[in-house]
Amino acid sequence: MPDDVIDAWMQQPTERFMAQPWLDTLLRWTGLPREVPPLDGTVAAMDRAGISRGLLSAWHSPAGSLISNDEVAEIVAARPERFSGVATVDLADPMGTVREVRRCVRELGFVAVRVVPWLWNLPPNDRRYYPVYVACVEAGVPFCTQIGHTGPLCPSEPGRPIPYLDEVLLDFPELVVVGGHVGYPWIHEVLSLATKYPNFYVDTSAYTVHRLPPELVEFLRGRGRTRVLFGTNYPMLTGERCLRDLDRLGLDDEGRALFLGGNARRVFALP
Repeated sequence: MPDDVIDAWMQQPTERFMAQPWLDTLLRWTGLPREVPPLDGTVAAMDRAGISRGLLSAWHSPAGSLISNDEVAEIVAARPERFSGVATVDLADPMGTVREVRRCVRELGFVAVRVVPWLWNLPPNDRRYYPVYVACVEAGVPFCTQIGHTGPLCPSEPGRPIPYLDEVLLDFPELVVVGGHVGYPWIHEVLSLATKYPNFYVDTSAYTVHRLPPELVEFLRGRGRTRVLFGTNYPMLTGERCLRDLDRLGLDDEGRALFLGGNARRVFALP
């Protein structure tokens, strides 16, 4: 395995995050206890999987902060060699959104912004996202989001790629978008967007190798080798579990290196 494995979607949860009732389904599926893993345990899990750097995501819901940008910044400051920050915003506060993206990128050194559509029950072409996109383009960072159905018992429709992300990518041709969690069951819509838009990427977070859709694996092996990023959605899944059976993907050395770290390093302009 290359020594440059980068996890494109991780969380270091707070008690607020782990207390959310919508986690019940995921905890049942994964067998994960409703506990906050210690930071040392997170780093140890990364070490066991050979993950050199993780992109830690902040979370904000309509009810308030679940993992704040400043909480993520504290972890990144404590372990800058292992983590980079991914900011989040309050969609209900458009001007605050713009100011917060600028602060997180310019002052805290964050490398991206993430908003999870199902958490807001708002698809990404909703007008409340548009200040986020402008701020991301201005700051020169990708916008990360979730695509596909939801594990939590929430509506899945906001994660459908077409027409929602299709319209966003048309309106913002300079915006780099990373769709996390693969996009199942709309995998053909995902691949059509990845073919149509050179600034749209997919990450494999929340999926183990044996659960990846065959169409995505074929894309990863061929013309999409520069467009797919490795991710876990830790702590819901560990790197060890996601990387088990990696050889089943049938990647050559270059494709493997791009998938596991090279694409993320380029897309997020990592050190």
